[in-house]
Amino acid sequence: MRFPYHVLELDPSGLSQWATHFASGPDRRRDIEEGIWRRTQDQRNAEQSGWSEEASARRRIVHYWYRYDVIGTSLCMVDFYLYYCVTYPATEIDAYHEQVSYWLGAGGWASDKDGTWRRGDLRIRLHRFDIHPQDTAAGRNIPADYASLQVTITSDGCDPGADVVARPWQVLADGIRIKDLPGAPILIDSLAPLAAHVPFQVEVGCGTSVEAGIPPLHRLHEIYRVTTRHDNKPGAAPFILNVDDDRLLEEVLVAPENKFTEFCEMYQACFQAKPPPALDALGWLARNGFIVGPIITNNFDVLTARAGLTECFVRRYDQKIPHVPLLPETKALLVVGNHADRRRVEARAREAGMKVFFLDPEGFWDADGTFAPYPLEGAQDGDYVCHKTASEGLPEFVALLQGAQTTPSERGARAA
Repeated sequence: MRFPYHVLELDPSGLSQWATHFASGPDRRRDIEEGIWRRTQDQRNAEQSGWSEEASARRRIVHYWYRYDVIGTSLCMVDFYLYYCVTYPATEIDAYHEQVSYWLGAGGWASDKDGTWRRGDLRIRLHRFDIHPQDTAAGRNIPADYASLQVTITSDGCDPGADVVARPWQVLADGIRIKDLPGAPILIDSLAPLAAHVPFQVEVGCGTSVEAGIPPLHRLHEIYRVTTRHDNKPGAAPFILNVDDDRLLEEVLVAPENKFTEFCEMYQACFQAKPPPALDALGWLARNGFIVGPIITNNFDVLTARAGLTECFVRRYDQKIPHVPLLPETKALLVVGNHADRRRVEARAREAGMKVFFLDPEGFWDADGTFAPYPLEGAQDGDYVCHKTASEGLPEFVALLQGAQTTPSERGARAA
């Protein structure tokens, strides 16, 4: 493995796109791709974690941080950081440690004198702990017969910084995510009732991204072996908390060239995607005064910015409850294709007296053409739910408004 790692050859339009939208951004580092999963056993998530009185402390943490740049005319991954830590019964950890050593040999890794392993420009550090130092520092009660195995894989010269390194443990300290209990929202055939609540603000999730050809987020769960999806229900897929189902290290160590193709898959897809019709519709709504404020987005694909809209990016690991500018003149929040991660935005909108509308088919189509249900968690009593996709419902709503006599902007001009 050599770095910089080539991802994609860029034509002039791709180079311009990098310089304009990805090399820098007003809201965040768009040259960085980052993800964190911490899966723990708890009585409250027993269905997914397998918690029981006998198995109550299994834990798996995966954190990745990649930096991209353009070298000449090539989009490249220039920094690679992957952190992996599992806490299981000590007998399993010891057997797994031996298995990891076997994979290092099978993958052609060479041992250095400092205890690290090397393969080209990649370095690996392994540590086994009876009690992980982070657990000691936090005062966590880990069973005496448990142990932890920590694996850190980096490219030469990669230093993400102390804040990044500490981030998964800070996320762990925030506690597990507890699912909301859905209420009884009002089902509507179209967004027509939203016309009575203008101006409104918009929050978008991965629905618009999927319509642009970007894989759903559960694809990352597959790449990093976070959950199993045997039942095609992504919201209820069991956590991978055992060494038998966890193939992540095996894939990285034995054949890293193959795995790196997957590691770069999401960033490459985001870079190559084009804004779908739904974002064109949002642009019209914003230009004509129906939408106010920035588009609140959970997406790292920059599609809303590339469609000419201002983004408020809320998928942050350093802020448990990111700031969201809910404007006093706003009468409603339209939530497009967003499910569990940022339900607090919707809760704050309700507290501010705003109506909440969801545009969401409550499911998605798998690669084999089957529809996988994915029910909304956050919809509550008094909310409105329209079961259309973004690229169906939003252009239809625009056509409805275009048939009206005036836009909010025109009404304001006439009143002046």
